[in-house]
Amino acid sequence: MGDDFAYLLEESLQLELNIADLYLLFEKLFPEDAKFWWQLSLEEKNHGALIRSGKEMFLPIGQFPHDFIKDRLQILIDTNSEINSLIRKYQDNGPSREEAFNIAFDIENSVGELHYQVFMDREAGSKIDDIFQQLNKNDKDHADRIKFYMQANNISLQSENL
Repeated sequence: MGDDFAYLLEESLQLELNIADLYLLFEKLFPEDAKFWWQLSLEEKNHGALIRSGKEMFLPIGQFPHDFIKDRLQILIDTNSEINSLIRKYQDNGPSREEAFNIAFDIENSVGELHYQVFMDREAGSKIDDIFQQLNKNDKDHADRIKFYMQANNISLQSENL
């Protein structure tokens, strides 16, 4: 389980970093929303840093909170691949502003991100869970924040994840 779980952690970390990269691309493409995208990107990088820290500090002693990440490796691999494809695609030909927000909303409602959010919202089951939740308490609810920002800025929500 150790090597498999370490690989799962690595894919989870990569998911957070890929999402951050996509949001940084949106930050460059949409100056009117740059501050919003920048903030989300920083928070995604913080999520990745939490996973990396946990992997380095808690995994070797068997104390990493397994509920922190989704245990469906293939979903993580597929999602990472999709996000990398979007980044390549949009570097050449950017999406519309509406499309960018809808993509972000869908990503934040994806299996990996929702699982992360559920862990952050539940009652801590251990001292280590509590540490992860406290470190991340201000970086939550991206889907809700995206939806609110879209409503406040008259951007249509086309997602099936309503």
